[in-house]
Amino acid sequence: MLAQDAALGANVDSLINYAKTRNPEYAAMQAEAEASGERVTPAGALPDPKFRTELRDITRMGEQSATLAPNRVGSTRYLLMQDIPWFGKRDLKREIAELEADGAKGRALGTWADVAGRIKVNFAQLYFVHRNEQLTREILDLMTRLEKVAQVRYSGGLAAQQDVIRAQVEQTNMRNELIALETEQHHLHARLNALLARPSNAPLQEPAQLRKLPTPVALDYATLEERVRTRNPQLFADESKIKAAEKSRDLTYKNRYPDFTLGVSPIQYQSAIKEWELMVELNIPLQQSSRRAQERESESMLNAARSRKEATTNQVSAELAEALAGIEAARRTENLLANSLLPQAELTFKAALAGYETGKVDFATLLDAQRQIRQARQNQLKAQVDAQMRLAEIERLLGEDL
Repeated sequence: MLAQDAALGANVDSLINYAKTRNPEYAAMQAEAEASGERVTPAGALPDPKFRTELRDITRMGEQSATLAPNRVGSTRYLLMQDIPWFGKRDLKREIAELEADGAKGRALGTWADVAGRIKVNFAQLYFVHRNEQLTREILDLMTRLEKVAQVRYSGGLAAQQDVIRAQVEQTNMRNELIALETEQHHLHARLNALLARPSNAPLQEPAQLRKLPTPVALDYATLEERVRTRNPQLFADESKIKAAEKSRDLTYKNRYPDFTLGVSPIQYQSAIKEWELMVELNIPLQQSSRRAQERESESMLNAARSRKEATTNQVSAELAEALAGIEAARRTENLLANSLLPQAELTFKAALAGYETGKVDFATLLDAQRQIRQARQNQLKAQVDAQMRLAEIERLLGEDL
């Protein structure tokens, strides 16, 4: 356990594996799903039988004092009764409970997909903050060296004192940014630990790397949309609700027919059973206006379930299209930055540094060149993280990893 805790945070898989057995939100939904599964057997079972005892003529027409002894009263009637629903009602109740249990399983899977998605997003954000902090420290070291260059030129009368001051101001701004990044890193640690059911100040390893993105072929919209329609946990739960609503409607229509109660009754005289009686009881469904209202309610609930699934399908399809477009844009942005803008910014900075050392450009131009490098690297890192967040959204919609 200690070794596993010590390895947490280096990659997102370790966090997800840890959370799957410990996240309380997911555990609660799993418990609810198990509870729903246990309702299936009682739903299809017969009601418990009822037993009744009647002591008749306990004074034997005034010949004795009142007594509760069965062999001393006039007669004792024992009645054993069993309620029996109309044919098919028990099967429908059991099927409704099974479908509701399936819906609970779907909600549990949806909860885990949401938890896993939040872990992936927070890990990607933590990676961005950590790498941005490293980048800021690198630029801070660079600015320290540029300050020394400016001081040398100022000592030789080749540059103004303002160049040294601007370098110092730039360093102060970066130190201020480092404070903000450390604070944000602390917040992300607390969020991840909350998802892992750990103390908020529990240590986490520095994020080492992001997950590899799927190939463009694996991100085909038509293929993923079909997978989402069949595997999305929310759609699965909505489909279970539709089927349960259909069964509930069928059960409501069966309430037009009566339920029965069967009974058998031996009658005791003194110490011997001398009579037997059989009983059949049924309810008479006369309240037709009430039943028609229940039937209309069941039809409306079925229509609502169908409309709800249609709305969920449209929403999921739109979110999938948006996530796929976002991941493609992030991929193209990263390629553009890595292969074009970043090399150009580095060449510009080298040229500006050489020009400043020879007095051909001013310090403001050098600072602008440094900022371009930093901005390009930050944008590259942001594109990588944005692609990971879009991937997490796609996997949340699928309910599984790509």
